[in-house]
Amino acid sequence: MTDILPPSEARLYANPAEYIDSDHPAVQAFAKAHAPEGASDREKASLLYKAVRDGVRYNPYVDMRAPESFRASSVLEAGNGYCVGKASLYAAACRAQGIPARVGFADVRNHLTTEKLRESMGTDLFTWHGFTEVFVDGAWRKATPTFNATLCAKVGVQPLDFDGHNDALLHPFDGAGRAYMQYVNDHGTYHDVPAKFLMREMARDYAKMHAEDLTGRDMEKEAQRG
Repeated sequence: MTDILPPSEARLYANPAEYIDSDHPAVQAFAKAHAPEGASDREKASLLYKAVRDGVRYNPYVDMRAPESFRASSVLEAGNGYCVGKASLYAAACRAQGIPARVGFADVRNHLTTEKLRESMGTDLFTWHGFTEVFVDGAWRKATPTFNATLCAKVGVQPLDFDGHNDALLHPFDGAGRAYMQYVNDHGTYHDVPAKFLMREMARDYAKMHAEDLTGRDMEKEAQRG
């Protein structure tokens, strides 16, 4: 792999897309506010990661049948989102700062859940979990800004940090040293969120959850109550 992306790839992963809408004024303002001028791409990638991780609360109860749950600007406006929406926003913020970015997907066995969430899902396997890859220092770096620091504190794990260089995927262990996350299946990377496909997949994989009334559900409050 070369240290520089081919021009066609650089354009593909740096330009706005339908869901990674890095040209949206709110996304542009967010990226500018959290990544100071003169900072290196590595520094910007790290700062924007933390801004998305903690500035947008993780919410697995969003309506996954709604396209806006996957659109970066909509997630930013809502102030909460699930893994794919937050990955989309992080990719958009990086593109707004001129850093090539894309979204990746994998099935993960996730133990960072609440009992109520597992009951609703009917499984601890999260299909099509979303993360972000950013092109920094001549290579693609993986990072997932999914779980905000306040949620991590309630479930007893350290928030996942990203220094802009070393991959930061999901917590492999919890606070007691027990296995926490396991990647089961890699679905590859995309220049934009395949939202229509994901809406169908989520409805199929989590039919029980989609049939429930999720109004008012809050994972942090569930975790706090134990």
